[in-house]
Amino acid sequence: MPRIVSLEAGYYRVPLAVTLSDSMHGDMPAFELNTVVLRDADGAEGIGYTYTCGRNGAAIDAILRRDIPEQIVGQEADRIEHLWQRIWWGQHYGGRGGAAVLAQSALDMALWDLKAKRLGQPLWTLLGGHDARVPCYAGGIDLQLPLDQLLRQTDDNLRKGFRAIKMKVGRTRLSEDVERVRAMREHLGDGFPLMVDANMRWSADEAIRAARALQPFEPFWLEEPVIPDDVAGQARVVREGGLPIAAGENLRTLWDFKQLIAAGGVTFPEPDVTNCGGVTPFMKIAHLAEAFNLPVTSHGAHDVTVHLLAACPNRSYLEAHGFGLDAYIAEPLAIEDGFAVAPDRPGHGIAFDWKGLDAIRA
Repeated sequence: MPRIVSLEAGYYRVPLAVTLSDSMHGDMPAFELNTVVLRDADGAEGIGYTYTCGRNGAAIDAILRRDIPEQIVGQEADRIEHLWQRIWWGQHYGGRGGAAVLAQSALDMALWDLKAKRLGQPLWTLLGGHDARVPCYAGGIDLQLPLDQLLRQTDDNLRKGFRAIKMKVGRTRLSEDVERVRAMREHLGDGFPLMVDANMRWSADEAIRAARALQPFEPFWLEEPVIPDDVAGQARVVREGGLPIAAGENLRTLWDFKQLIAAGGVTFPEPDVTNCGGVTPFMKIAHLAEAFNLPVTSHGAHDVTVHLLAACPNRSYLEAHGFGLDAYIAEPLAIEDGFAVAPDRPGHGIAFDWKGLDAIRA
């Protein structure tokens, strides 16, 4: 079994053509990208990545350069679960969650990419191979866009092949959110899947009030109504708000998801492969959701996550927004009449433009 011989870390700042905004993170003119390139003794290569909304990338880079290589170089590359546990517990005391788990996520993604490439399989078939076509929505980061621009952005996404749309809520006055959601519903028509995302903006009481005010417009789900730490509050929102709830992009472990799901605090569990620990725990979270008869959705990293949801019989919608990465990827995600299509290239199929990335190295 080939052993790992090297880990190369990269750290970049990806500029955005339009400054993005939501209710809690404020304006985001750029995202940070942290990459991992793993090589084994046979010369095979696996690629992984994670990202931030603009801060903490340097900490992730330091962990990938200084702490993780000593734990994995010389280890057998195919023993992914063993390596995951080794790194998790090796970093646990000083790094449970936060930058440490984002770094581990990028590494784990690279390990799975390496394994799938060595086997000559696309990642989605290696993980189970349920269905290459995954329902997909366009995830707008658009809280501060004027209404006319919001509607133009929506029309542009429809032209790209999306048949479901997500918009941000959480403005200063609830009445503003209501009017924007009303306008989107009128624009898209009855029955069109429209998700709304509050990015943790509200208390439980505020979220229940907002959910009830948005009910007439039939959102497919209300996402992240409260902070991820308020499990009891979010369970109240599920029970009393009258809308399905998606959440999980800010949860960092399988055990976080276990607590939220067992408490009845989520309708659509929503892990992010770049911050929940990687492919290994993402699939465990998806199967945990399946055991509770819940559909699993996703956050971010759509080029990789399409493989993970394609392996899951309980998959719901894939979120698609590239954080500017499409400009640095050889073959961006294919969208066909509302479905994302998992590629049949070996591994996850992402090929970065490393020369282009060199120009934005942080």
